[in-house]
Amino acid sequence: MIRRAFARFSPVVLLPFALAACATQATPPPPPAATAPVAPTPQTPPTAPAEALLPAVPQPPERPVAPPAVTDPAIPLAQRIDAFVDYTAQAYGVDPQLIRATLAKAEYKQSIIDAISRPAEKVRPWRDYRPIFMNDARISGGKAFHAENRAALDRITAQTGVPGEYIVAIIGVETSYGRITGNYRVLDALYTLAFWHPKRAPFFAGELAQLFALVKEEPQLDILALKGSYAGAMGMGQFMPSSYRNWAKDGDGDGRRDLLDHKPDVFASIANYFVVHGWQRGGPVVARATRAAGAADFTPDGLDPVYPLPMLAAKGYRPQAGQPIADGATLLSLDGDAGKEYWLGYRNFYVISRYNHSPMYSLAVHQLAQAIGDSAAP
Repeated sequence: MIRRAFARFSPVVLLPFALAACATQATPPPPPAATAPVAPTPQTPPTAPAEALLPAVPQPPERPVAPPAVTDPAIPLAQRIDAFVDYTAQAYGVDPQLIRATLAKAEYKQSIIDAISRPAEKVRPWRDYRPIFMNDARISGGKAFHAENRAALDRITAQTGVPGEYIVAIIGVETSYGRITGNYRVLDALYTLAFWHPKRAPFFAGELAQLFALVKEEPQLDILALKGSYAGAMGMGQFMPSSYRNWAKDGDGDGRRDLLDHKPDVFASIANYFVVHGWQRGGPVVARATRAAGAADFTPDGLDPVYPLPMLAAKGYRPQAGQPIADGATLLSLDGDAGKEYWLGYRNFYVISRYNHSPMYSLAVHQLAQAIGDSAAP
């Protein structure tokens, strides 16, 4: 679960402006000779104000990144490591000797650089992406996992408003219900990316510092033993260290937050992640939409649900009959099995996208959740 910033929308209103000229008074000239009357200049009606976009969904503050002294590749590695030790010790109160001794045990992994640097794979269209998660094995596995943990999930739903099937769907998409959580040491992954991946070094060095802060707060975690993805995400829900620190919850009151395989904490933490990013209890997620004949293509700048439905309707995109509605949405145009599919993504869809900013990911989570919960997914 690696956050990326999306462009924010600002309310835009087009206002007419008028210009006025000012001149000193003078004696009027004599009247001209009679001529044909001059038709008055027609007045152009003022431009009607455009409908304002809705406010973006409020989000928590961006997580801190490491300073240039740590991440500038022009600085020798030894100096950057010294700067990292100082930064982490000062920012999070971690013993500098412990930081240095732990980094001495970290290992550079070329396979991590290869994995994150390889050319992006061809983007799958929705018709090919959807079956990865919407298949019999994933759905039946989700139903079984949901049934096995129904009581705990129902408690979390009552507390947070996040339906249990969405929590299960996140776990299903991220780790196949906890079966595939990653084989890299988190320390090695973040160490490698912090010091040998300049493009995103500020983020990953920031996460490496957060890892030291995390194990200070959660002493049951062994920094040398934690395993996760090549990007440093860990546990059943694939939380980065900063997400773990900021939004993990103790789901059963045992005094610790264990997101590796302790389900009460995992469930509570995924639900809390949704809540802090704006989940609306009982709110809709998406609606299947129709496109009017002759409507122009429309591609929003992001996934924020800032477009009022009347504005989208004026562009030619409306919810299908019987689909849920909300105040604001964004528009998705996807290549489905039968051609173009149009969807309206509401506030809760945007919240799911904070876990992974791909709209297809968010729609897959939604449809998997609906299938797990025996709802009629649109």
